[in-house]
Amino acid sequence: MNDNNISVNKIALTVGLISLLVYLRALSCQFVNWDDTDYVLNNELIRSLDSNFLRLIFTTLPFDFYIPITWISFAIDYFFWGLNPFGYHLTNILIHAVNGGLVVYLANRLLQGASSVQEFVPRKRSLYAATLLLSGLFFALHPLRVESVAWVTERKDVLNGFFTLSSIICYLRYVRGWDDGEGRTAIYRGYIPAFILFLMSLMSKPTSIVLPFMLLVLDWYPLARLQKSRLQSVLLEKLPFVIFSLAIIPASIVWYAKEETFHSLSYFPLFVRIVVSGNALFKYFALMLFPIHLLPFYNLPMAIPKVYILETVVVLMVLVCSVYWGRKRPWIIAALISFILPIIPVLPFLGNGASLALAARYTYLPSILPGILVALLITNYYSRAKTAVGRRVAAASVIVLLLFYAGMTQNMISVWINSGTMWSRVIEYEPFDRAYFYRALYYTDSGSYASAVEDYTSCIIIATSQQLSEIYNLYAFRGEALILAERYEEAVEDFSAAISLFPHKLYYYHRAIALNKMGKQRDAEQDSLLAGRAAGKMHWFPKGSAVN
Repeated sequence: MNDNNISVNKIALTVGLISLLVYLRALSCQFVNWDDTDYVLNNELIRSLDSNFLRLIFTTLPFDFYIPITWISFAIDYFFWGLNPFGYHLTNILIHAVNGGLVVYLANRLLQGASSVQEFVPRKRSLYAATLLLSGLFFALHPLRVESVAWVTERKDVLNGFFTLSSIICYLRYVRGWDDGEGRTAIYRGYIPAFILFLMSLMSKPTSIVLPFMLLVLDWYPLARLQKSRLQSVLLEKLPFVIFSLAIIPASIVWYAKEETFHSLSYFPLFVRIVVSGNALFKYFALMLFPIHLLPFYNLPMAIPKVYILETVVVLMVLVCSVYWGRKRPWIIAALISFILPIIPVLPFLGNGASLALAARYTYLPSILPGILVALLITNYYSRAKTAVGRRVAAASVIVLLLFYAGMTQNMISVWINSGTMWSRVIEYEPFDRAYFYRALYYTDSGSYASAVEDYTSCIIIATSQQLSEIYNLYAFRGEALILAERYEEAVEDFSAAISLFPHKLYYYHRAIALNKMGKQRDAEQDSLLAGRAAGKMHWFPKGSAVN
């Protein structure tokens, strides 16, 4: 099959347009109170595009990641849209649509440039075009992509995907050119752009630190470049990539250590780390195959369920069987490694303080190469089907699957409409304290004060059972909601409970407001004196922070 036999550009454009149409609903989504507040709404950093902004984002670490490219994209959005979420979502959707098209180009380069897969590549022009089309659509329309696209904060995900895909495509251009004897031309037109794009992917989101190892997997299969005669040169090609990847690891460790977010082995034992990571891999496999009951947040429970052990055993068995089957079918091992490698950096094995068990957004890069393989297997089966009925069943199954993906994606976009719908989805399936807390924040901001009080109460009940040391914050937040609901006596009780645990001046300020509304001016004046200059909305005070 030759590149000129089909219009790869038209197929890529088709995938991009379909992706755009499916995701248009996300334009009605708002910002959510999970990271969007820090990354956009309250982020003074992105309010300008001057030299000082560029100096800060490239030479400092404003937040938990070194992502200057992402900050630039947010700053550009702010320049055009201010704080209108429409523009931010539009950018996410457009980048993802482009990524869907890039997967088509990636699939074409892999299938054209690898002799080891030629026996699987359909000879018929229409079937080859269908392989490329399905490769792009399986990636772009899968419901697991919604979190990366419909959540503004995950701009870093779609940007990283854009630069990573572009880097791999350029690398494949280099490999093909080098094998065709282009020499320096291949280096200038393929290798150097691939390396630059890789650096830009790291500066969008550091999850692409595994890219050099993914390239090595491609070198093994399907490119078949790891022969003994050229092994040294192939490994040397990856050295610049590996150096920058490895530089990210100690930098991240230093930052997390400085922030004291690493859990010790005594708190988070090695065995527990293994089984929660095994559970995560099991869930990722399952959700790729059956993307139902997707959640915006998967909380790691305080008591690890015994089923995690069983799921870890299943994952280990799958890995062992894949190695056995892969002796004669290397595409099985290549697909499996390509899926697992990008997930390794985000597994809860390290225990860096987060209670996140897994997240749909972490499948953005892992799903690319396995999706291409699935598309190839489907069209290969279709081409070898001996009866017309078999071909019709295969075609109908693919159409139904894509419609299912599109429908589920639409359904998941509705989950990200606002903070209320997002956290309600979590509470529906896996309720936990922070889900109630963040939904209560949304209810407070939207004026549903009674609902906010109910959610804060649920949160307090759970936090009490878990003996949360910072529970005074919950009493204070509920007290604030009670004041807004004009339930002043209850508000005084909550602020008194908070003060008894953590006598912050802001708590006195709000209790003074409630006391004044109750007509208890003398008590209110006394609290006002204790409050000093403290004023404003409630916010969270970590244990050990100053009370004044």
